[in-house]
Amino acid sequence: MMFGFHWNTSSNWAFAGSIIPILLRGMVVTIEATILGFLIALALGLVFALLRAVPLKIVSWPTAFVVEFLRDTPLLVQLYFLYFVLPNYGLVLPAFLTGAIALGLQYSAYTSEVYRAGLEAVPRGQWEASLALNMPMLLVYRDVVVPQAIPRIIPALGNYLVSIIKDTPILSAVTVLEMLNVATIIGDRTFRYLVPLSMVGGLFLILTLVSAWLVRVVERRLPHDGLPLR
Repeated sequence: MMFGFHWNTSSNWAFAGSIIPILLRGMVVTIEATILGFLIALALGLVFALLRAVPLKIVSWPTAFVVEFLRDTPLLVQLYFLYFVLPNYGLVLPAFLTGAIALGLQYSAYTSEVYRAGLEAVPRGQWEASLALNMPMLLVYRDVVVPQAIPRIIPALGNYLVSIIKDTPILSAVTVLEMLNVATIIGDRTFRYLVPLSMVGGLFLILTLVSAWLVRVVERRLPHDGLPLR
C-alpha cells in the first residue's frame, strides 16, 4: 500500500486472463481497419500523386487543394463528416467501413507526397529514354518509373502504416469496437481500468513493432536500384 495504491497480483492476473479473448477480438478489428485503411491510402495516394504530376493546371491545382485539405484537417473531423453528414444526403455506410475510409482518406494525402517524392527521385534520364522510345505514358509509369520508385518509398510508407495503427482508436468515436473501445467498455463495467488499458497499450506496442519489422524485411529484400524492369 502506497499513496492509496494497491496491486493484488493474483486478482489482476486472473482478471487479465479473463478479458484477453475479448481484447484479442478487438485487436482483430484494429488490424482489419488498419489493413483496409492502408490499402485505400496506397491506392488513392498514387492517384493523387499522378494527378498532381499532370501538366494541366485545371487537373493539378484542384488535386493539390484536396490533398492539402485532407492533410490539414483533423482525422476526427473527417470521420464525423463521413459518419454523421453523409447519411443526410443518402449515403449511409457501416461504422467500420466509414472508419477505414476516413483513415484511408487522411493518409492518402501523406502517401501521395511520398509517391511524388519517389517519382521525382527517379533519374531524369529514365524518363527521357522511355519517351525517346515512344512509350505511352501509362507504360512509362508502370514499367519504368514506378518499379524504380518503390524501393525509395517503402520506409516512409512503413512509417505511415505504424501511424495508422496508432490512429485506429479514433474509430471508437463512431462505435467501432477496436481494442481501446473494448478496453474502455470493460473498464466502465468493472470499474477496473488499469489492467485492460495496460494490456491494450502492450498489444499496440506488439502490433507496431511487428509492422516495423515487416517493413524492414521488405526494405532489405527489395533491390536498392529498383525492381526488375519489364
